[in-house]
Amino acid sequence: MSQPPTKSGTIPFKIPKYSVPCVTYYKIFGGLACGAPPVVIVHGSPGAGHEYLLSFADLWTRHGLPVVFYDQIGCGSSTRLPQTAGDGEFWRESLFIDELDNLLDHLDLRGGFHLLGQSWGGMLVGAYAARRPRGLRRVVIASGLASWELSIKGIEMRTGEMDEATREVPRRCEEEGDLDSEAYKEAVMAFSKRFVCRDDPLPELLLPALKNLGEDTNVYGTMIGPSIHIPTGSLLGWTSIPALSQITAPTLVYNGEYDTSHDIAQVPYFEGIPKVRWVTFANAGHMCHVEREVREKVLKTVGEFLRQGGE
Repeated sequence: MSQPPTKSGTIPFKIPKYSVPCVTYYKIFGGLACGAPPVVIVHGSPGAGHEYLLSFADLWTRHGLPVVFYDQIGCGSSTRLPQTAGDGEFWRESLFIDELDNLLDHLDLRGGFHLLGQSWGGMLVGAYAARRPRGLRRVVIASGLASWELSIKGIEMRTGEMDEATREVPRRCEEEGDLDSEAYKEAVMAFSKRFVCRDDPLPELLLPALKNLGEDTNVYGTMIGPSIHIPTGSLLGWTSIPALSQITAPTLVYNGEYDTSHDIAQVPYFEGIPKVRWVTFANAGHMCHVEREVREKVLKTVGEFLRQGGE
């Protein structure tokens, strides 16, 4: 992705029962009036910001689909809310659903749009699509998770694929509460290099996300916990599975062969969504949209699927 955005700005976002003025930052590639349904990109983590997904801006140059990125509330260039740290009742799915609705209405996209969500963004997009929002044409759930319980099981299964020494270090450190040791950091890094992003060195597009998460742990820490290996946050118990049959939009589900979003967390999407296609990219991790070996395959697969949605 090298082209500059066509437009960027902020959208006022009023949070129910919360008096602080807030804004959602957005960035658009292409012309919303071109006649093709725009693709709204929903980022993951939560708290990573939109930049690590900018490879999808190529959907405009290659497929003529305008692309809308935004930073979810609490991170990136949107309003930060440090006073809500640890407030699991505040940081819930409903907050992000309200923000997405607000974005779509402000940009006047109800005439037709696609949704692509990655990781936590995929979880959110799946839940949102089940509400059958007006104007939704097609859905892409990229390395998403049908439930948090299956996410935890998948992480445990991936951890079991590591050698015994690497598995033992984080387990011991977590039991002892020693998450700042070099041994723990090295073990987590080894896991990440195998299952999160398999490129070495890391693609530059991922660096802003790491910066965002390092500078402000509020949203991630509250919703996830200290790490994906210690899931103690407000997403515990979250599931989209009962509502998946309500998704009427054609849906593409994809993950990587070595993805932290394990196949077991994709099966409910495949079994529950009426019009669904599932693709697993070989030799890919959780960030396959930026990994050198598979990036082009991901963009081609997503672009061709969305173009089937018509003008």
